[in-house]
Amino acid sequence: MSDMTTSALPGAQFAGFVTVREAGMQGMVALRGDIGSDLISQAVLQATGCALPDQRKVTRNGDHAVAWMSPDEVLILCPYAKAAPLVTTLSQALAGEFVTLADVSDARAVFTLSGPLWRDALAKLCPVEFGALAEGDLRRTRAAQVPAAIWVSAPDTAMLICFRSVAGYMFDLLRTAAAPGSEPGLHG
Repeated sequence: MSDMTTSALPGAQFAGFVTVREAGMQGMVALRGDIGSDLISQAVLQATGCALPDQRKVTRNGDHAVAWMSPDEVLILCPYAKAAPLVTTLSQALAGEFVTLADVSDARAVFTLSGPLWRDALAKLCPVEFGALAEGDLRRTRAAQVPAAIWVSAPDTAMLICFRSVAGYMFDLLRTAAAPGSEPGLHG
């Protein structure tokens, strides 16, 4: 992890038919390996208090969450300052296990979309049936030309995770999609 202490777009916010906000510093640890392994499951549970999620789901315990990313990968969300120690803890617990652990906190940006019409804003950008998503669901997709993961973190809130290098572009996309008066009325 670098000495960087600012998020991708500090304080960026837009109030349209949904509120788009850059979420600030977020700790993230990518874990790849045999996610079905009891050893990995127990190590993640002990370190975070979260069970490994089912496919396309997120489990949460306090300020930790574990997101399913693929059949062999989860993304662990935690407070920013806890990401590096979490990598150390998991590395020790999984010593000898075939896994890859990486603190990706500084490589990602997180945006929060708040309001009952967040699905309408994202439907303009992503090939996802947002009406089928419920709280705790996660989808990996593209928002325009950018790879993204979208987590329904509350009934009227979604979190979008993308690469930090495209944070400005993503914020502009989200701001345009949430412009007042442009509601498509798909999910309202």
